[in-house]
Amino acid sequence: MIYRPEIDGLRAVAVLPVIFFHAGIGLFEGGFVGVDVFFVISGYLITSILIEDIERGRFSLLKFYERRARRILPALFFVVLCTIPFAVLWMLPAQLRDYSQSVVAVSLFSSNFLFWMESGYFEAGADLKPLLHTWSLAIEEQFYVVFPVLLFVLWKLGRRAVIWILALMALVSLGLAEWGWRDHPAANFFLAPGRVWELLAGSFCAFALQRRALPGNDAAAALGILAIALSVFLFDDTTPFPSLYTLLPVTGVLLIILFGQQGTRVAALLSAKPIVGIGLISYSAYLWHQPLFAFARIRSLTEPSLGLMLGLAALSLILAAFSWRYVEQPFRAGPSTRLKTQSGVFATSIAGLVLIAGIGVLGHVNKGLPDRFSPKARAVLKLNTDQIDRTCHFDEKKPWHVPKPDCHFTTPAASGSVLLLGDSHVAAISGPVVAALNASGRDVYVGSYGGCIPLLDMERVHKSTAHECSEFVEAILTHANDIGIDTLVLTARFPAYLYGTRFSNGEGGVEHGIRMDVRDQMADPLAASQMPQIDLLRTKLEELSKRFNLVLVDPIPEAGWNVPELIAKRMYFEGRADQTLTTPYSVYVERTKLLAKMFSMLEDQSKHVAVAPIHARFCDATSSRCMNSEPESILYLDDDHLSPAGAKLIAPDIVDAVLSLPPR
Repeated sequence: MIYRPEIDGLRAVAVLPVIFFHAGIGLFEGGFVGVDVFFVISGYLITSILIEDIERGRFSLLKFYERRARRILPALFFVVLCTIPFAVLWMLPAQLRDYSQSVVAVSLFSSNFLFWMESGYFEAGADLKPLLHTWSLAIEEQFYVVFPVLLFVLWKLGRRAVIWILALMALVSLGLAEWGWRDHPAANFFLAPGRVWELLAGSFCAFALQRRALPGNDAAAALGILAIALSVFLFDDTTPFPSLYTLLPVTGVLLIILFGQQGTRVAALLSAKPIVGIGLISYSAYLWHQPLFAFARIRSLTEPSLGLMLGLAALSLILAAFSWRYVEQPFRAGPSTRLKTQSGVFATSIAGLVLIAGIGVLGHVNKGLPDRFSPKARAVLKLNTDQIDRTCHFDEKKPWHVPKPDCHFTTPAASGSVLLLGDSHVAAISGPVVAALNASGRDVYVGSYGGCIPLLDMERVHKSTAHECSEFVEAILTHANDIGIDTLVLTARFPAYLYGTRFSNGEGGVEHGIRMDVRDQMADPLAASQMPQIDLLRTKLEELSKRFNLVLVDPIPEAGWNVPELIAKRMYFEGRADQTLTTPYSVYVERTKLLAKMFSMLEDQSKHVAVAPIHARFCDATSSRCMNSEPESILYLDDDHLSPAGAKLIAPDIVDAVLSLPPR
């Protein structure tokens, strides 16, 4: 196969946006498409090699796997082994346990399955996974296992038949991707069925260029560069992916491979020595960048600065150059290779895989080595969202059904009934609040759905199970009517639903994750004018106040950082015994001012509406601070869910608001 330096340049175009995206540089919010560029390049190169070997009668599956092992495994082993000491030194026990699982998954070429089961690629916490990026390596490795055998078998049917069969497979895969992002976004993103069409797109380039190069075309190749650039700069974590949108960067790569031949201006640009140099080390750069960024975020007590992340991006290229020269190159096939025989390659590969798998198993079996932390820090870390009582809580992983008998908490001689409804904030506070309401003489029914605004006909814009949320709210409110519930207590993360944005406390506490925008599913999305979001929420709440007594619980002050984890890290890294932690009150006021005004207006308009002013339990106007943790009591389980202590703190305010309302 003839060497094309512009393809190495294209690798640079692939890896740099990925690095800048994972560094958190806002301009590159679509930088994740660099992985798709890599997929197409891999499909093109692998298919070109296989076609040449098959046609010349020298195809050998063992030889193919030997080449892949020489190319992929040395740098992968090196980087994984280098991450292990930092993981042991810096990770919290739960993080180290999860990391250990990912090390095992890397050794089994199954990282994509692990991360699919754990969380979404864009979800909060994903940026703390040092080996998250290995999901794409797993996709390629799985492709390498199946595709050579498939191509060799199909080749007997003739070249034309092979192309048609692969085209059908690609269309099916693209169809699965377009279907999958709606109902199964994590599986669609991480698993091969929705991705293989991208690799096959590269395969079609190999067939097209197999016998003769197409004439160079600067306009077509430049259009390819533009398509990739538009994807990088216009896409973000809300873009359905992979889907038909993915055709934009994939088509861009195809145009460059097909028409960006030597002699074109695009080829000259991509063949420039600095760009080719980055392309040559792109595999190692891809391996290095995510561990550097993840460990920086893990070790830092607050959000790392942009300057630090840019410095780490540069460091990833320096380390990549080192590992390319001293790790990758010595094991490549050739007269100077460290491993002369095929059996030596396979034996060394198996030994390396067993070694890292064994290390991963040890980390998992030992539960993340919790004894590295003091008893007090370990006690703090026991406060996490696993403590939330999920008996009456539902999400996309737990199908809902209403009514649910064990979510009805009765008390003798009750003088009224209450439905405690909301998102996961309800699940976090339900225990103490239900106990307090029962003690006040109220029967209580509880229902919550994760990430779900508890208003009729409302749904999350960027959540695949949005329809389940609205169906849940409608069903539970219908049931509340049927059983004669008179009071509805709503608590939810209303600021996030109002603005769509995650929270930053202005002092280094920054929450990551996909946007949380909501919409009225009954509204016409093409209407010329849309109701302002705050007015939409007010209208929905007014509708509920006509059916029930309505208690609106103040938004729980968001922290921006995982409170127990930050306190434990301060104890571990700095030896601090004090667990007091606060955030600026001014940030809370600014984020909730529209909601506070709207809640107050609804309360003034109707005797059947009351506001539970729970924010005063946390925030003090005199000190201008909001308490996340007191000297003897941690009030949060993470960055926005209250701990049992925090829930007990607000329970009296909710009871007072319920009792202030007249009978309905």
